[in-house]
Amino acid sequence: MTGIKKTFYFVLFVAMLCMACDQDTGQTPEVEEPHDQEVDFLFGADLSYLNQILDHGGIYSVGGEQQDPYRIFAEAGTQLARFRIWHNPLWTAEIYGRETPLYNDLEDVESSIGKAKSEGMEILLDFHYSDVWADPGRQEIPAAWREIESLEVLQDSIYQYTYKTLKYLGSKGLFPEYVQIGNETNCGMFFTDAPENFPKLNVCEGNWQNFKSVAKAAVNAVHDAAGHSEIKVIFHVADPENLDWWFENFTGSPNEVDFDIIGFSYYPLWHTAISLTQLESAVSRIKSRFAKDIMMLETAYPWTLEGNDDYTNIFGGQAPLPGFPYTIEGQREIMVSMSESMINAGGLGIIYWEPGWISSDMKDLWGTGSSWENCAFFDFEGNLHEGADYVNLLNNKYKINP
Repeated sequence: MTGIKKTFYFVLFVAMLCMACDQDTGQTPEVEEPHDQEVDFLFGADLSYLNQILDHGGIYSVGGEQQDPYRIFAEAGTQLARFRIWHNPLWTAEIYGRETPLYNDLEDVESSIGKAKSEGMEILLDFHYSDVWADPGRQEIPAAWREIESLEVLQDSIYQYTYKTLKYLGSKGLFPEYVQIGNETNCGMFFTDAPENFPKLNVCEGNWQNFKSVAKAAVNAVHDAAGHSEIKVIFHVADPENLDWWFENFTGSPNEVDFDIIGFSYYPLWHTAISLTQLESAVSRIKSRFAKDIMMLETAYPWTLEGNDDYTNIFGGQAPLPGFPYTIEGQREIMVSMSESMINAGGLGIIYWEPGWISSDMKDLWGTGSSWENCAFFDFEGNLHEGADYVNLLNNKYKINP
């Protein structure tokens, strides 16, 4: 046999041996080795409904054993608790036919922050600057401010309210680590049913300078209330496809606003302009372009099509995304996917919206129970399910250093 043939058969033998080594042996594949590099990243949850649910019969359990939900979330790896605050939400008591207690007002938020901090969580306080929900299409003026007619008075009102709220929380040892100025302010604030003489803050109609002047007053109040304490200020827009336009206008001169974090909502069943596979590059590009930290402030995904009460669910009518069925495993895996995209893009964190909104006798403006129980991290018996395990999976893979 010539040397060439010997070499050929030897190479063929090695190749066949390697192919045999690669065949399925029936053993479980090895888990990917953990990354050596430490990662600064926050796993968060919006827990704004917890107090109201507990007051109205909601029960949370782990393995069939009833437990405090704040502790459940902390032990599941939640590092950051987000709470919304409304100016004077009288309706949250009126829907029960009474005058008190209110929910998501200062007193309720004080209670929530205290419980979350006692479990070791940091706090993100979300100022809606409204008596009710604020979102891209709804930015209602607080009833107490509807008679305002000058921009200067509005600036002072938002400054005083923000400052007094934070100073009060600080006096109780409950100062938040993060403050969000407005909620999903895609078109600005205070434009829903605004009186004719109310200052114009709808940025979709070009009123950027008015909006920025009011935003600046709120940011000044945050820093004045914090004193020398470190605090991060966030502005929040729904759907990452809007980030370029919004922050290009918001960060431009004149009247530049000082802030730290770009926040966005990303519900992949709704916000389809940027797909899951495009999320990492989109976030990385925005972070680089504006030289700001970036955080996903809201997201969610269903684990079932079923419901646990008569309140129609918000999600479930849409087709599931490819590779992510409406199962507990599908919910967990999409959270792993989005979290890894944020981590790889250099994002600061990811917050799941209302993972504790289980069925109970709780009421809101549209129904009794929950329109979100099929997106929660609890089954219909109130037990924590494995959808929440994405945090532990990623903590095992990455050296998370909050």
